Amino acid sequence: MKEAVINGIFPTPIYMSKLDRALSPLELKFVDKNKKDFYKNEGNITSNNNYILNEKPFLNLKKELDLRVKDYFKKVISSTDAVTPYITQSWLNYTETNQFHHKHAHPNSLVSGVFYINCHKELDKIKFFNDGYKTIKPEIKDWNLYNSESWWFTVKTGDLVMFPSSLTHMVENKEGTNTRISLAFNVFIKGTIGVNKSLTELIL
Repeated sequence: MKEAVINGIFPTPIYMSKLDRALSPLELKFVDKNKKDFYKNEGNITSNNNYILNEKPFLNLKKELDLRVKDYFKKVISSTDAVTPYITQSWLNYTETNQFHHKHAHPNSLVSGVFYINCHKELDKIKFFNDGYKTIKPEIKDWNLYNSESWWFTVKTGDLVMFPSSLTHMVENKEGTNTRISLAFNVFIKGTIGVNKSLTELIL
């Protein structure tokens, strides 16, 4: 039989990048300070400050993340509309050994990102889910990108991952002895999308 070709359409974008530098002592001190001012999340803890990138110690970090947000919109969204993406909320997550981050998505946001401040390069990962009703659900022999209900990526200190905010994700039980520290953020847009005469215009 002649070999078949399988093409994928409408893939889910998972943008992966890396910061060009290590965090400064001032930035790391600020991360440690916020670990003392937290609330208990489902499985781990989160900073009470949920606009953390607006704080002075993180101003340079925010500039660098803003550049990557714009790069995501340029390469993935690629819109002709006069819109500007911007980071809305941002917060720190701290996950200790045997803790986890519950399965969730990010409403009221278009794109979400996670910047990894402290990770175990072999044990830490982010897991995504292909949620939704399945008409039929056969038992799977070999998992692949087309039949999987979940997929994960390992992450390292300094990595940045961005994805559509509607994509469900989680952190499974933390292995290793390090404290996994991540900075998560949401992104929305301002400007005008759509066409006035087509009655699709939306001013944000």
